[in-house]
Amino acid sequence: MRTQLKISAAVAAAALALTGLTACGGSSSDAAADGKLKIMVGGLDKVIYLPARLTQQLGYFKAEGLDVTLLTEPAGVQATTSLLSGDVQGVVGFYDHTLDLQAKNKQVESVVQLARTPGEVEVVSTKAADDIKSPKDFKGKTLGVTGLGSSTDFLTKYLAVKNGVKTEEFHSVAVGAGQTFLSALQQGSIQGGMTTDPTVAQVVDKKLGKVLIDMRTPEGSQQALGGLYPSSSLYMNTDWVNSHKDTVQKLANAFVKTLKWMSAHTPEEIAAKMPADYAQGGKELYVKAIKDTLPMFTKDGVMPADGPATVERVLKSFNPNLKDATIDLKKTYTTEFVKK
Repeated sequence: MRTQLKISAAVAAAALALTGLTACGGSSSDAAADGKLKIMVGGLDKVIYLPARLTQQLGYFKAEGLDVTLLTEPAGVQATTSLLSGDVQGVVGFYDHTLDLQAKNKQVESVVQLARTPGEVEVVSTKAADDIKSPKDFKGKTLGVTGLGSSTDFLTKYLAVKNGVKTEEFHSVAVGAGQTFLSALQQGSIQGGMTTDPTVAQVVDKKLGKVLIDMRTPEGSQQALGGLYPSSSLYMNTDWVNSHKDTVQKLANAFVKTLKWMSAHTPEEIAAKMPADYAQGGKELYVKAIKDTLPMFTKDGVMPADGPATVERVLKSFNPNLKDATIDLKKTYTTEFVKK
């Protein structure tokens, strides 16, 4: 009898644990009920993801009745892992992950498209500047990315392949951003790498390297990638979006208000709203970083019409998982909420 009781208790405990796990994918459902949400950002202090913190600083989440906790991971690929495990309800990261995930049978969609270009910059170290004049010279080199499987990794591979260098002919190393990227460049453990502002501004200011390819503007994106490449976005699990439309609408309202506010204010005014410790290289340098990156952002959160096709073409050029996969681009984003 005692044994039976023990077994019953164990079964009950297991059932409870399973219930907990299911809720974890949507501790979400409880969370959304009282407006409490967690959003993971692929580097909160990166200018490419500035709208996330700025929305909080401007009080727009609160105005929509939301209690949003912003968490940070140095690379977008780690942020995606947090979403899939149910630790967070949304990610502010690169749209290209939605295609990569669909190829792995995971349905995730961009609900607010924050940016229309990557905002990424390929820099080369001052020491290697004579050896690396274009991506054709990536062969045999060690290049820094934020994380393996991250968008900086995707774009570095594309630039190499487009210029006749196979992905196995150069070495990618995960060096994060900010100080870790600067140190890797300084110590010579990488000859170049892909990063964003404010790291780019610091690389140039400290004369550690120079800009090789600039994808912060629509023109730069067109030149390097053959079109607009929608990047920073708020993306979420499609099932969660469909079952929490009111909450997603409030998030979209808050982010679109921020994008409109950004388009009507100067880099100085934007910098003044951000936490002081984001300006690691000094206030002037931070303002410059914002100014150089501002052209990447949308004003309304709407996906650029031809953007998804560019992303698919870029990813399929080097990614074996995607090469032969049929991607339904319409399922990788929605404009339902931002258009309202």
